[in-house]
Amino acid sequence: MYKYFKSSIVVFAFLFLSMVVENARMQRLEVKINDPNDFCLVVPKDANTRIGDSEYPGGETVWCQGPKSIGATGTFNGKFWSNVEVSRPKNGVIQMTGCINVDSCDRLREDDGGGQYDSNGGEGGRGNPANSFCSPYPVYVELIEPSARRACIRCCQNAADCDVTKDTSGCPAVIPGNYFGCA
Repeated sequence: MYKYFKSSIVVFAFLFLSMVVENARMQRLEVKINDPNDFCLVVPKDANTRIGDSEYPGGETVWCQGPKSIGATGTFNGKFWSNVEVSRPKNGVIQMTGCINVDSCDRLREDDGGGQYDSNGGEGGRGNPANSFCSPYPVYVELIEPSARRACIRCCQNAADCDVTKDTSGCPAVIPGNYFGCA
């Protein structure tokens, strides 16, 4: 009897730990860049919210165009990008830069100057939102600037290629690229 009891405890412990690990993985938010029709971005969790007002634990979510990623809760209503360039400016880096249709996401406010989400900034360098990442890259930086009708995201193998220190400088300063004269 003791043998079966001991085996049951081991099985229970394994199942419990598996659920804890899976729950932690699912709470991570995953952004991605595949192409202009297959990407995911962090956006405010609540409708009509300024990006800066969403920067608190649980204040963000992920929306996608194309297949959803881990933690994604929404889909853009129509094309998010009105004009976009996907590029690989150097080895280990992929980025999207361009103009956006603010109306494609009810989480955004047209009068919002915008803000930054990233994998390595925030409290303790854990990211904003914490523990977020860009599959298959470990590091990313994303800015959405609704009032300028502009957004950008860069995913990187190396943290040095995704600068998170210029969070108030705007897309062109943080992620040089083609912005097509957005306005």
